[in-house]
Amino acid sequence: MITYIVLALIVLILIAAGLGTALIYQKDMQTWILGYWKNAFFSSKPEVKGTTHVMFCFVDHYEPQWLNKDNIELERARVDRWMQDYPVMASKFTDADGYHPKHSFFFPEEEYREEHLDKLSDLCARGFGEIEIHLHHEDDTSDNLRTVLSNFAQTLHEKHGALATDPVTGKPVYAFIHGNWALDNSHPHGHWCGVNDELIVLKETGCYVDMTFPSPDATQPALTNCFHYAKDDPAKPKSYNSGKLMKTGGEAWGDLLIMQGPMGFNKEAFKFGILPKIERADIRDNCRPTPGRVDNWVDKHIHVEGRPEWIFIKIHTHGAQDTDMGALLGEPVEIMHRHLNEKYNDGEKYKLHYVSAREMYNIAKAAEAGKQGDPNDYRDFILKKPAFKRI
Repeated sequence: MITYIVLALIVLILIAAGLGTALIYQKDMQTWILGYWKNAFFSSKPEVKGTTHVMFCFVDHYEPQWLNKDNIELERARVDRWMQDYPVMASKFTDADGYHPKHSFFFPEEEYREEHLDKLSDLCARGFGEIEIHLHHEDDTSDNLRTVLSNFAQTLHEKHGALATDPVTGKPVYAFIHGNWALDNSHPHGHWCGVNDELIVLKETGCYVDMTFPSPDATQPALTNCFHYAKDDPAKPKSYNSGKLMKTGGEAWGDLLIMQGPMGFNKEAFKFGILPKIERADIRDNCRPTPGRVDNWVDKHIHVEGRPEWIFIKIHTHGAQDTDMGALLGEPVEIMHRHLNEKYNDGEKYKLHYVSAREMYNIAKAAEAGKQGDPNDYRDFILKKPAFKRI
């Protein structure tokens, strides 16, 4: 009798293991789940003394042509809604430094229209965000990619006053988000890129940080909830899968800094009432930024090693998609900002800092350089704020 019970238990364990493995691969968790569990269960949270500073950065894969590449009136309506509604929403909230929420618009090179960037530049000149580079491409080459990125950076800088400039060379530099998350030709089937030395090309054309991740598929690196430097192997894809963590007293290494947003599991959302849904810091109408999710982002405690009192939160969205604009410009996002201010901006236990992508990079580099105190002092630590042009 005991033998049968043991056999039954073994069978059940094997079935559960098989189902669990199938679920992991179905959800493309195989690239990151082991490292995530290792950190979650075997790493203790660093002790923080004094005030915890929360850097909050909202990056946007901003694509006005979404599913409508030949409808200029629809594009204009999408951009105009942001120009009208975002200042109204953002003006209701301020951080510990007196800044309103800042939206980082990563604009796709292949969707460039001067009139859209004129409007976004005007919005940024009023203090509501900054502009960076986004790109979708397929079966590309290193030479073509180098030309495309260099030309687009120059266009944004010269025509719109966008992008920071290198303090040594004076050339425009940029933060980057890869279309479809396929950075460095990382898609398992080779889609949406084609360039194995993409990290090298990005570095050569002025990219100072990549903010593509976390991703919803197998392009996700094994490292999660961290900032790390990656070195490109030009003969292989997905060179960012490993690297060296950013740390206080350290220095830049390899070819590109990868700054990720919080990733893990959403404790509020369960599938079938049992399995928690994956948290990828994505904000949209069917994935709203609730107070519980905000707490989860803070709990991930993403920081530069050695500076645990400075926490970085990078969330992302596709802000030009019509179904999601209500959540991004109305009450759902206001609930998020109210919670951030009520719980994480009391001035003693927590201080909240709304930052652009550039400012988050600067503050992280200040932490790496051993700087202490208030992160607000380091918003322009290396890269100064772009001029931007008013309409």
